[in-house]
Amino acid sequence: MNTEIYLDSNATSVVLPAALAAASDAMGQRFGNPSSTHSTGLKAKVILDEARACAVRLLGVGNGRLMFNSGATEGIQTAVLSALCALRERRDAGEAIGTLLVYGTTEHKAVPESLAHWNRLLGLNLTLHKLPVDGNGVHQLAALREVASQAAMVCTMAANNETGVISDLAGIEAVLGETASRALWMVDCVQALGKLKLDLSSTRIDYAPFSGHKLHAPKGIGMLYVRAGVPFTPLIMGGGQEAGQRSGTENMAGIAALGVVLAALERGDTFRTEAELYSFRTRLADALRAALPGVVFNNSFEHALPTTLNFAVPGLSSRELMDVFDAAGVRVSAGSACSSSKAAPSYVLDAMGLPLWRSAGAIRMSFGPLVDEATIAAACVRIERCGAALRASCLIPSERSAGTYDGLLQLGVEGACSWLVLDAASHRCVVIDPLPDHVARIEAYVRCQNYQVRAVVCTQPNAGRTEMVEALGRHFNRAADADEYGWPLNAVAMPLENGVAASVIKLGAQVLASVRCDAAGEPRAYLLGTPDAACLPAAAVRFAFSARPLQQALSGITTARTLLCPTRDEHNQFCASMGTAPSATLAADLQLDGAALATFLQTHPNARLVDVREQYEFAATVAPSPAGKVALSVPLSRLAEHASTWLHDDAAPLVFFCRSGNRSMKAAQCLRRLGHPQAYSLNGGLALAT
Repeated sequence: MNTEIYLDSNATSVVLPAALAAASDAMGQRFGNPSSTHSTGLKAKVILDEARACAVRLLGVGNGRLMFNSGATEGIQTAVLSALCALRERRDAGEAIGTLLVYGTTEHKAVPESLAHWNRLLGLNLTLHKLPVDGNGVHQLAALREVASQAAMVCTMAANNETGVISDLAGIEAVLGETASRALWMVDCVQALGKLKLDLSSTRIDYAPFSGHKLHAPKGIGMLYVRAGVPFTPLIMGGGQEAGQRSGTENMAGIAALGVVLAALERGDTFRTEAELYSFRTRLADALRAALPGVVFNNSFEHALPTTLNFAVPGLSSRELMDVFDAAGVRVSAGSACSSSKAAPSYVLDAMGLPLWRSAGAIRMSFGPLVDEATIAAACVRIERCGAALRASCLIPSERSAGTYDGLLQLGVEGACSWLVLDAASHRCVVIDPLPDHVARIEAYVRCQNYQVRAVVCTQPNAGRTEMVEALGRHFNRAADADEYGWPLNAVAMPLENGVAASVIKLGAQVLASVRCDAAGEPRAYLLGTPDAACLPAAAVRFAFSARPLQQALSGITTARTLLCPTRDEHNQFCASMGTAPSATLAADLQLDGAALATFLQTHPNARLVDVREQYEFAATVAPSPAGKVALSVPLSRLAEHASTWLHDDAAPLVFFCRSGNRSMKAAQCLRRLGHPQAYSLNGGLALAT
């Protein structure tokens, strides 16, 4: 069963079935080289000529050039090279060419990178100048007017790939005309193909690159329009194909497929109408508003293509939103596909002047004109599922309290950790070393689960807990006095097993004990365990919390079975053993691929399959577990709690999995370091297993 709903068409699109058939025909029945003059070659040349003729009509090329190439990046390179070579020739001939290479601040990275590259290689040494946009992402024409007379080249786009914002091309053309600018003008038309009406020869546009895979054609095929009489320099020289404009044997499979897509556009009988696309966007937007309280759309629908939504949700990162949508089988992206793997704010949204939380938490949802009613309806149902999963995990507001959880919760950021010690029965908890980045998340979690915070403690004196205490409000007892670590002065005295004096906070059947590791002002450690009638025995201490390794200081009051939970975790180890884990456990057999997993589970029927994605991902999941085996949900944030149990039961094999294999590898490595002999990671995760 295909559970995928693909809503990332601005990155790439599914190939039109008729285009697939055309590509197959070009590689099979009509495989000839269109440069050959025999019958087989002539059959291939018909494909080439028909595709070009259709593109010429559809785009209004007129007397301009239209060449096929590998895609938009090559088209941008060719346009920039052509313009800059001509500028250098004019300058060498004594003409004034301007000093600025102007490009929109929201352009695809291929544009400024190409400008900088060829500007340097050709020795022009012109100044790259960013053209600002307004809060809607539209180029500021007044700013263009100020620099138009100094511009040697101007690069803008027809529609933005992240936001779908449509440029005011007529306004830009008017400014260039009013100022008598001689600048060469390139317009990136990648997102415009099939979505905006284009009549290129009736405009002042000099160069316009296109990419087939953005509109249901394969990757590796594109086009470049060059206005009649505009300077042109080939990027690729050789056999003189494409009338000498772009050498190399043509990609006939790609051209045949693109030709079919262009013909479908020209006929108007294959793709959704503009009205249908607008209605689909409205339905998706309404579903997002209902499922995700506070959702904010980063693109003004009035100024954007109907196929693109860009949004953010207060308190949620783009990675969290990406993960929950992916678990639900809805493919979206964090900003541009070229940068979505990077944990950085969107430069497009930053240029629009949006707050950091919106640019850093942005999600792009985009569909193509081939989308159907059933896909949109199914997507709305999945969006609702994502909202429910996030509410149940206390990540977005909910009218109902989520189910409470016992044990430990670890939140990490840039090598540091915050810890929550939770007791569901008493609805009490303790916060240890809260980081500023986690204050809002911890407050939401405590409020959602209706916990009462007994203490907010730190492992370093005067480490700054005020922000956390203030955020907790009524969920924290402010009346109790505390020392410089935040430890309550009215905590109950209880000795440790070796007679060391300590004080404890009761959390149900367990206690959290405060231990001075050295003289006053030194790091503090906290021990979590179940006491007997007289003391807290070393063998009963399951966890020790400290800012740095303190095995020697804690000797005698913990055992080798105690897990050390650091508040500094630079190497993503989650927890460590108080004893010494054998280094040989990090073996080459740590990973299992999808094929090996089924065999492994048959050989080890007692093996446990553990999903280490976050709880909201687990709850939103629509795909079956790997190998059809029921999986246990243990997010990495809960790993220490479960590791303590797994290490001391029957040591059944553990196979961890996640979306891509990265988190499961960390979990397997952690268990091996702790001494579990049979911990494994599913290589490639769910992405390759389903």
